[in-house]
Amino acid sequence: MMRRRLSAVLILMLLAPGIGLGAAEEATVKTNPLLKEWKTPFGVPPFGEIKEEHFMPAFEAGMAAQAAEIEAIAGSEEPPTFENTLVALDESGQLLSKVSKTFYNLNSANTNEQMQAIAKEVAPLLSRHRDDIRLNEKLFQRIKAVEAHKGELDLTREQERLLEENYNSFVRGGANLEGEAKEKLRAINEELSVLTVKFGENILEETNRFEMVLDSEDDLAGLPDGVIAAAAEAAAERGHEGKWVITLHKPSWIPFLQYSERRDLREKIYTAVMMMGNNGNAYDNKEILSRIAVLRVQKANLLGYPTYAHYVLDDNMAETPENVYKLLDQIWAPALKVAKNEAAEMQKLIEADGHDWKLASWDWWYYAEKLRKAKFDLDEEELRPYFKLENVIDGVFGVATKLWGLKFVERTDIPKYHPDVKVFEVQEADGSHIGILYTDYFPRASKRGGAWMSAFRKQARIDGKKISPVIYNVGNFSKPTADKPSLISIDEVLTMFHEFGHALHGLLADTTYEGLSGTDVSIDFVELPSQIMENWAFEPEVLAMYARHYETGKVIPLELVEKLEKARHFNQGFKTVEYLAACYLDMDWHTLTRAEAPDVLKFEKASMDRIGLIPEIIPRYRTTYFRHIFSSMYSAGYYSYIWAEVLDADAFQAFKEAGIFDGKTATSFRANILSRGKTDDAMVLYKKFRGAEPGIEPLLAKRGLE
Repeated sequence: MMRRRLSAVLILMLLAPGIGLGAAEEATVKTNPLLKEWKTPFGVPPFGEIKEEHFMPAFEAGMAAQAAEIEAIAGSEEPPTFENTLVALDESGQLLSKVSKTFYNLNSANTNEQMQAIAKEVAPLLSRHRDDIRLNEKLFQRIKAVEAHKGELDLTREQERLLEENYNSFVRGGANLEGEAKEKLRAINEELSVLTVKFGENILEETNRFEMVLDSEDDLAGLPDGVIAAAAEAAAERGHEGKWVITLHKPSWIPFLQYSERRDLREKIYTAVMMMGNNGNAYDNKEILSRIAVLRVQKANLLGYPTYAHYVLDDNMAETPENVYKLLDQIWAPALKVAKNEAAEMQKLIEADGHDWKLASWDWWYYAEKLRKAKFDLDEEELRPYFKLENVIDGVFGVATKLWGLKFVERTDIPKYHPDVKVFEVQEADGSHIGILYTDYFPRASKRGGAWMSAFRKQARIDGKKISPVIYNVGNFSKPTADKPSLISIDEVLTMFHEFGHALHGLLADTTYEGLSGTDVSIDFVELPSQIMENWAFEPEVLAMYARHYETGKVIPLELVEKLEKARHFNQGFKTVEYLAACYLDMDWHTLTRAEAPDVLKFEKASMDRIGLIPEIIPRYRTTYFRHIFSSMYSAGYYSYIWAEVLDADAFQAFKEAGIFDGKTATSFRANILSRGKTDDAMVLYKKFRGAEPGIEPLLAKRGLE
């Protein structure tokens, strides 16, 4: 599609209001909400005004505006200083940031074919734009000059970090490369930008296209009423009136695996999950991910690293692949032992049921549920009535209120991008404004799977003025049905607490520079605020705050709380092993030393055989649908959840020792972790809170793997 490019005059106007425009350029500015100042409450995006056709002109204007800003910094005749180089660089690209954050958040949570087409079109343009900045020789020389004299500048620690981060970012972005090497890096980055988008789109298509239609009531054997009702509504939405449909959205297939007595149907749905991106169709990801892996080896080698994992981890707490493998190995052996014992217990149940077949991966969820019932007299369906989604939200907010005095005021006057979304103003105890939080918790075809947090605007200070954050939390939780509200599972409760921890990291940020703010920390530190929040979810004192029966309003009975506590280590072998298997798979893909594409399925099998993964368990994400590492920011970083769990298990001990709502401990955690972003080394910040580095023992105890 041909499109008229924005003129140089318009770009200048964006940078310096007051310059005269022609009628066409003026009309473009006036009609494109992305190019105007947002007059909405708190300056949130005016979602109702933004149309798909607004994005490409706004992206072009944003890139052009930042390019002009960078040229002004790099071409300045003034001697380079911290202010005119580092601060100016950090504050550049505000228009592009506004457009990008709006677009990519919408493309993840409320996409369509037009948005996906824009994502593919703009990916290489943004890649080139980023490389134009990182490979700008004049700009890098100014940064190097400031870095060379930093000892004479009397910088604060936060200023030192901004300088360090930018200098390292340029070096890692190829600033020290020359000639052909720079051009090769540009080509690699551009191709990767397109391939990673395509990988994610393929998984969304596979997720939305598959349906398992149940034709008779025999197909429903063992399913709870809530699962049946949800399946009937899914069938109606897809044009299968009078039938039932199970989809590849987790709130659909997981409870089916837990309760369906039809082993053939359990196998069918689980096979569909396992085969995502591996069906030899237009959405097959094997070629794409192989090419991504090859390009990443080439990129790492160009930048002087033996593998892509070495490149990634050089900027993380873990530092080296050897350290990651060491951590995984420490946990793998005890976890695998527990998982084998769990499998043996389930095999006995199978035989007790009169069957002579061997436990398979599609049986695990079903027999785990039966085993939980047998050992603890606990059925997850007993708990769901106490976990009405709105009540759990109240519980999540209530924990933050008790810890830090935060208030969450629902706002109905603020634009939102979908009817499912709710908007809250977050305030300090005295009513002063902190930021805005959007929540979006139900699955739909326009939303990618999983759960995440992101920002429409990050916290920062510009010219002494504090810019407040605009954060959003997204999930894919069990939807309400015609006769019941959203009643979510244990895992969904934990996920909500988890993502809210990320939201707090963004909301409570208190830094000067956007580049160091909130969740802009190393990948293996970013999960600490999220994972520590999970610890509060099932504390008896917290359950009493939010776990109320959706019909009677009665608080969850003490006997159920006790059962939940007794069962807290249940199935931890499986949960740990399936997760760690995915971590090993990630690391193995990213420690390739040769830029040659291996056979994807053979490579995966060899990886799993090497660690001795039992056939009854598959990795949490198989290679062809491992979006975290091939379409997101967790490449060579999926280990970060367990790395951060070492931190969070140790950190929560501080709360357990002082009281889970101890004010002094909470204040220290906010001051040293939640508010500080990347203003200091991650372990330095952690030790300021805890006083020492963590050991692995609290993690093993937490998971019952001692």
